[in-house]
Amino acid sequence: MKSDYLVIKESLKKEITFGNFKVNQKLPTETELMQQFNKSRYAVRKALTALQDEHLIYKVQGSGMFIQDWNKKWQVNPESKTIGLICTHIADYIFPKIISQIDSKISEQDYSLLLANTHNQPKKERESLIKMLDSQVAGLIVEPSESAKPSPNLDIYQYIAKSKIPLLFINAEYPELNFPSIVNDDCAAEKKLIEYLLKLGHQHILGIFQVDDLQGVHRMNGFVRAYQEIGTDLADSNIIMYSSHDRFNIISKKISFYLHNDQRPTAIACYNDSLALLVLDMLKKANIKVPKDISLVGFDNFDSAAYLNPSLTTMNYERTSVGQEAGRGILKLIQKNHIHSIVHHPKLKLRASVINLKE
Repeated sequence: MKSDYLVIKESLKKEITFGNFKVNQKLPTETELMQQFNKSRYAVRKALTALQDEHLIYKVQGSGMFIQDWNKKWQVNPESKTIGLICTHIADYIFPKIISQIDSKISEQDYSLLLANTHNQPKKERESLIKMLDSQVAGLIVEPSESAKPSPNLDIYQYIAKSKIPLLFINAEYPELNFPSIVNDDCAAEKKLIEYLLKLGHQHILGIFQVDDLQGVHRMNGFVRAYQEIGTDLADSNIIMYSSHDRFNIISKKISFYLHNDQRPTAIACYNDSLALLVLDMLKKANIKVPKDISLVGFDNFDSAAYLNPSLTTMNYERTSVGQEAGRGILKLIQKNHIHSIVHHPKLKLRASVINLKE
């Protein structure tokens, strides 16, 4: 259980760093804070002292406590040998290889990584950005959180741009900002994957897409475009949209609805291989055979995709290349060199999880 002063300190710190107080704005009095938090004067004073020590507030004798210009120390630090890497899911099946490749490139010039995991939550992204900027990292590599939504952290990114602190986005980017990025052409890749299914006679395809990230939105758009360009009636398809914070049991209930429909899908296209693995297990438990009864495809070409039973047809994500490019790219930015954004074009990996209905 947190001590009283920490409850007050952390609450006020979040209010300050999330912009709910303006620079030089006066904080509530000690008495007002005691009433607000229902804590002792001792706890309030200890919390205020801790916030002073972190240079978030300052005291004017006889007038009270005021908000410090707390981000003024955010600036380019040529002496730093630490690069910040902010991921949505550090332990995710894609990121370990990306992280190792970034680390291998930056270590060649004696840089080390400072890692943060946001769990795809913009609030955690903000906290991670602040901690890394407070530490004066040499540069930042960021995978945006909930990139399909307006970012509540644009003020920090705009400050980073103004201060010319090196920053590189991977996997997605915020359209309001002008930082270099390394991304996949997710729309074109998913379109190619769905066109492959359509040409094999799969008209009734169920697409399942995570839509709080741009990757998922682009893949869903690619799904729709495949139907449009081949000329197959889009009404023959169905789409399930979900959030990265949804548990699979919520998604599985939506899938079950279509599995028990009179017009059951002949193929399921999953947002990524991780989801495809869960769907494959669900189908096996329902005694639905893949690909005999339903074909299944994923995206990313996860290491185990080739060893599943059946092996998974998917789109290849160049994790090694992305990690190396990100490592080289952030080093160039730190050295004040310009870099261009990179767009990868995933290739189709044909395996045993798809059947040709025309044969």
